[in-house]
Amino acid sequence: MAARPPQQDSSSPDAIEFGIAALVGNLDRADIEYPATREEIVRALGDPEVPYDAAGNTVALSEAMEALPKQEFESESELLDLLHPVFEEYRVSASGSLLGRLRSILPF
Repeated sequence: MAARPPQQDSSSPDAIEFGIAALVGNLDRADIEYPATREEIVRALGDPEVPYDAAGNTVALSEAMEALPKQEFESESELLDLLHPVFEEYRVSASGSLLGRLRSILPF
């Protein structure tokens, strides 16, 4: 008797996207014409919760956008360049907390 080969489990992703990588898919599906304001971008995307670390912590796009030094963006690239350090700050601050350190140690 032969054993069945292991089944491909497609429910778990090979990689977890967070920060601007997680946001790019939303931007690609949205109908945004640049230059665009913060409010136009948030409205077009529906103010999604964007994961900023591999543990699944999220921040509302509107909240992350409040930390940006500009109100209007000439291109998607400019928006992503400005958002990157904001998401990085969220990631660093979450990993410095006791809960963040525990999450990074535990396998769930």
